[in-house]
Amino acid sequence: MRALLLADGFEETAETSDADVAIVNTCSFLASATQESVEATLALAEERAEGVRSCPIVMCGCVPSRYGDALRPELPEVAAFVRAEDEDGIVGVVRDVLALGPSAPEGEPPATLRTVEGASAFVKISEGCDRFCTFCAIPYIRGRYHSRPAGDIVAEVRSLMDGGVREVVLIGQDTGVWGCDLGEGDTLASLLRRVAEAVRPYGGWVRVLYLQPEGMTDELVATIRDVPEVLPYIDIPIQHCSERVLRAMGRPGSADALRELFARLRAEIPGMVLRTTGMAGFPGETDEEFEELYDFIAEQEFDYCSVFAYSQEDGTAAARMGDQVDEAVKLERTQRLVDLTEQLGFAATASHVGERVRVIVDGVEEGEDGPELIGHAWFQAPDSDGAVHIACGEAAVGDVVTVDLVDSFCYEMVGEIVGEGD
Repeated sequence: MRALLLADGFEETAETSDADVAIVNTCSFLASATQESVEATLALAEERAEGVRSCPIVMCGCVPSRYGDALRPELPEVAAFVRAEDEDGIVGVVRDVLALGPSAPEGEPPATLRTVEGASAFVKISEGCDRFCTFCAIPYIRGRYHSRPAGDIVAEVRSLMDGGVREVVLIGQDTGVWGCDLGEGDTLASLLRRVAEAVRPYGGWVRVLYLQPEGMTDELVATIRDVPEVLPYIDIPIQHCSERVLRAMGRPGSADALRELFARLRAEIPGMVLRTTGMAGFPGETDEEFEELYDFIAEQEFDYCSVFAYSQEDGTAAARMGDQVDEAVKLERTQRLVDLTEQLGFAATASHVGERVRVIVDGVEEGEDGPELIGHAWFQAPDSDGAVHIACGEAAVGDVVTVDLVDSFCYEMVGEIVGEGD
């Protein structure tokens, strides 16, 4: 949307008080995200009512996709709603809202522009999902699964690397099945090899997130193991391990199947870092089934584990189940898992003390003893895991420096840049 508007002659302003139109890009994955999106919109409307601004508000993304025309009477403060699938038409919507008339005929679509600068960049490789897990609204918000063409992805990656990015993180609602709707031979593994070739001249890294268990094919495992640019960092959300709960979630698998998978990955990819996601309080989850999940996470000793309390999302099959878990029980179970995963995660982070690693410098912050560099190592996904704090050293954002890891605290690490000759 940013690229399209700039190409049409609009200018971006850092001060909302200078704007002619305010665009709110929303998330609706969870009820809490929807609430945050609506609150941000109403905050803009309140400023307008108080005379701080006069510009109209355009709400885009997942909230309009999920709730559609029902939003109009609920949010009369919004001038226009743009569903996620209609965002390519943002120029026409904004011009209509501002009564500017049609724009000139479009030429080639502009290259995607970043909205957040930094040494790492997220690259979406697919949209939508065909899984229809009973707790998840994504298929109803983002539609059925469709892969982005490999050529478009590789072109964006090359553009990012030319612009100073040193790590690309491939994302999608279900990255493991990328290519299933394209030509024969198009697989995530084949895409990773092409992206690795694109980042190789820059010494770049490739990371991939959100791999469902059944997506871990032999070809993909071999690619992660054998292609140096592809980091041995594997993110596999399990949600649960109880076979009965997984079936109720609309997901395949069992504790034994997951054990077999993780044992195979650890045997074939030595030193691999493993991230997962667990959910507590799914409808009908018994005390025994929760304890099974707790014991499984403790047994597997994941490096990182995100924990969510089940959220009863409108329109999902699980929201209509009659055996909803009491809110207090959900929160108590979630907190127990958080306490466990922090204990495991802190220990996994501390295990890297004494290693010499390459670190991408993400920024500079003011520390207790002056400025310090903030970066991340290969085993830390940007915006998800901890960081490496470097108290002194000459480096700029985007540099890749060699660092000795000398200490850790929680998920954070302390590093010292290795001098020449060390």
